[in-house]
Amino acid sequence: MTVSVRVLIPAKLAENSQTTQYTANGVTVLIDKFTATNISATTATISVNLVTAADTAGNQNLIVKTKSLQPAETYTFPEITGAALAPSGFISTIAGTASAINIRSNGREIT
Repeated sequence: MTVSVRVLIPAKLAENSQTTQYTANGVTVLIDKFTATNISATTATISVNLVTAADTAGNQNLIVKTKSLQPAETYTFPEITGAALAPSGFISTIAGTASAINIRSNGREIT
């Protein structure tokens, strides 16, 4: 077994349509940190799904729904920290407003 520390999602703006941000390609993943920062001047929201390989992003795998972030607020998502993704599972997000929320995640890939 090999464990590699990785940036799962490099810092980027979250899209305002449901978007796969990271896929566990051939590995099991432990999510160590997931952050979102509102870089806009108004309140913005983000939702996060942890999806299994055989599923699509939807209410059945919604972990955080429309989390409101105040301007300049950063949230570290304790609901996601420590979660595991099986091979081909993925992280998907949707922001309420385009270009408002910057996301980043790191974790461990296990092969």
